[in-house]
Amino acid sequence: MNRWFKSNLADYKCKEYNSSMDDDYMSDEDYMQLEHYIEIGAIEVEGVDEDGELIFSISEKAKDLAPELWQAHSDYIDRSLIKLYEDGLINVEYDENLEATITVNENGMEAVRQLGIYPMDDEEGE
Repeated sequence: MNRWFKSNLADYKCKEYNSSMDDDYMSDEDYMQLEHYIEIGAIEVEGVDEDGELIFSISEKAKDLAPELWQAHSDYIDRSLIKLYEDGLINVEYDENLEATITVNENGMEAVRQLGIYPMDDEEGE
C-alpha cells in the first residue's frame, strides 16, 4: 500500500477543476471562475506536481462560500473512489469511530494519478 487517504472531503487535493486544468480545455470563463474561487478562499493552490501541473485543494470555506463547487468536488471524489474500489485498486478500513481510511495498492496509484486525485500528506506518518 502506497498512500493513505483521509475520510474528510477537504483532505483531498485535486488537479481536476470543472473540466481540466490543461490550457487547451479551460475557457476564459473557467479561468475567471477559478480566480474567483481562489480569491474568496474556496480553492487553495497547494503546489505543483512532478509534471508541472498545479495542484488545488478545496477548502472547508467552500461549503459556505461556494456550495456548488463543494458539491461538484464531493460528487467527483465519490464517483472516483467508488470506481477505484470496484476496480479493486483501493482498500477501505474503518476504525472504532467508523472513520474510513483508504489505502491505494500498487496497481491503483496510476489510476489515482489519472483521476487527478492526490491524498493530503499524513503528518502522523501512517
